[in-house]
Amino acid sequence: MKALIGTKIGMTQILGEDGVSIPITLVQAGPCTVTQVKTVDSDGYNAVQLAYGTGKNLSNAVAGHVKAAGVTPKVLREVRIDEGDDASSTLTVGSAFTVEAFSQGDLVDVTGTSKGKGFAGNVKRNNFTTSSKTHGGNGYARKPGSIGSMYPQKVFKGKRMAGRMGAEQVTVQNLVVAYINLEHNLIGLRGAVPGPKKGILMIGGAK
Repeated sequence: MKALIGTKIGMTQILGEDGVSIPITLVQAGPCTVTQVKTVDSDGYNAVQLAYGTGKNLSNAVAGHVKAAGVTPKVLREVRIDEGDDASSTLTVGSAFTVEAFSQGDLVDVTGTSKGKGFAGNVKRNNFTTSSKTHGGNGYARKPGSIGSMYPQKVFKGKRMAGRMGAEQVTVQNLVVAYINLEHNLIGLRGAVPGPKKGILMIGGAK
């Protein structure tokens, strides 16, 4: 099973063997500790719960839940395991994962929370066009206009309108692992990943 939780550090570049610069995103990944192993018999599906970081002021419920693993995590994440994967039978509470789970050249999927943009209008949020800048705009360049006053007398869910933009779960697929530092638990992913610096990321094998 290939899965790690990490913190985004930022973007930089490295030189490949051919001397060409490679843009990468550095991620402080792991170590992650197994706090719970779920199986089909006990929970109805196979999964592993991973803990990352050092938290404080844990609730009694969380502290009791992770006591067996001997950690005080900042983040808890659950990773599903395929039925054909026998990792759930070999993993135990307290075992740890590091960047050794990956190697250079691996393809990974990265999930994180995108940057929040706050309240945005239709032009920025949904790429709507504005009115002509010639012949007098009449001040309606960025107004959404009518959305139907007769039928259906309501707003359908999903209608493209102004509202909160960003701060959504985003997954970037098939990023190449270009750099690994075992000493400092660093992993370099070729390209950009979602979220701001210090954002929490979930790294897993490409599906």
